Amino acid sequence: MKRLHVHINVTELDKAVGFYSTLFAAKPTVQKDDYAKWMLDDPLVNFAISSRSSTEGLSHLGIEAETPAELVDVYDRLEDAGGPTLKEGATTCCYHQSEKSWIDDPAGVSWETFMTTGESETFGQDAGEGVSQTNACCG
Repeated sequence: MKRLHVHINVTELDKAVGFYSTLFAAKPTVQKDDYAKWMLDDPLVNFAISSRSSTEGLSHLGIEAETPAELVDVYDRLEDAGGPTLKEGATTCCYHQSEKSWIDDPAGVSWETFMTTGESETFGQDAGEGVSQTNACCG
C-alpha cells in the first residue's frame, strides 16, 4: 500500500513536535535532534519535519512505496508524467536508507518517490530536493 509523504521545514523542532504530536494524537515514530517523523495510519501518511533549512514551510511531497513492485509502478508513472526526473537510486536520507527518484510538478513542487529499505544513524546528504537541486536528500 502506498503512503503519502509530506516534509515540512521548521525552525523550532521541539515546538513543532509538540504541535504535531497533539494534532496527530501520537508521538513521532522517529525523533532526532534535527528531525521527526510520524508514520500515521489515519490518515495514511509519512509526515516528517526537520530543522535543517533556514526556510520554513513545505519542503516537498512524496509517494512512499511499500514493495519493489509498487516502486516500479510509481517510477513508471513518473516517466509518463513527463519532465526531467532525478534518479537517485540507493541513498541515505532522513536517517533511513532508501531507493528514490524525484520530479518537479509544473508548479515547481518537488515530488519524491521512494521505498525505505533500512535505518541509518546519519541524516544523509545535506541539500535541497527535487530535480532542480544538485543533491536530492531532503534538506
